[in-house]
Amino acid sequence: MVMGERRAGNERSPPKGMKPSYRIHPCPAPRAPVSGWNDPCWAAASVAEILHFLPESSPHRPPTQVRVLAAATELRGIFRVEDQYVRCQRIRYFEEVWKDSCVEFFVQPQGFPGYFNFEFNCGGGWLCNYITDARRTETGFAQAERLPLELAAKISVHPSLPGRTDPEISEPLTWFLSFQIPFAVFAAFGGPVERRPGAVWRGNFFKCAEEVSHPHWAAWSPVDEFNFHLPRCFGELVF
Repeated sequence: MVMGERRAGNERSPPKGMKPSYRIHPCPAPRAPVSGWNDPCWAAASVAEILHFLPESSPHRPPTQVRVLAAATELRGIFRVEDQYVRCQRIRYFEEVWKDSCVEFFVQPQGFPGYFNFEFNCGGGWLCNYITDARRTETGFAQAERLPLELAAKISVHPSLPGRTDPEISEPLTWFLSFQIPFAVFAAFGGPVERRPGAVWRGNFFKCAEEVSHPHWAAWSPVDEFNFHLPRCFGELVF
């Protein structure tokens, strides 16, 4: 378990009833930082805390943080999870990663009618759709398009844990997951991507684990029902 890390630059919680806002600062390094939370590059990033656990959660409520930076051609992010009861069974693209120990980044670029649901488990398995109508149907969503493999291949995902963790690890541990998402991936669905200073995107960060001994679901911007796919609950992501 990683101990003694300084939590500097945390985003303050907004007054009750207001949506939170996260500032996406420019990335000071040309290379993508993949070595971990303490890479000097991440010192430029604000820290968002995923604190709002749904009442359906077990008593296990792992402290989870995330940092995001804007590089010239991509978004770069990293999650830090002080976890326990960690399990990961799914490592291929578009498996049901939310059932494992998982972190998620939902993001709606400025001017886009829909949003992207990037869902990553602790072993680096992940999925993403572009969702323009999140109403539930028997097959998923009323209107959604899976990110095709040729675009998925442009996204980099770097977990600190091995691909599979099974059986579950019951001891406390801290794990990390970093990602790089080219702006061209967003543009493939919604056209030019606005990211100049002052641009306001919308989104949310989540921590969840469904098929573990201590299931839990948590959000950065609170959700008002047992459902992460609620654009009305998204907070602001300000460049």
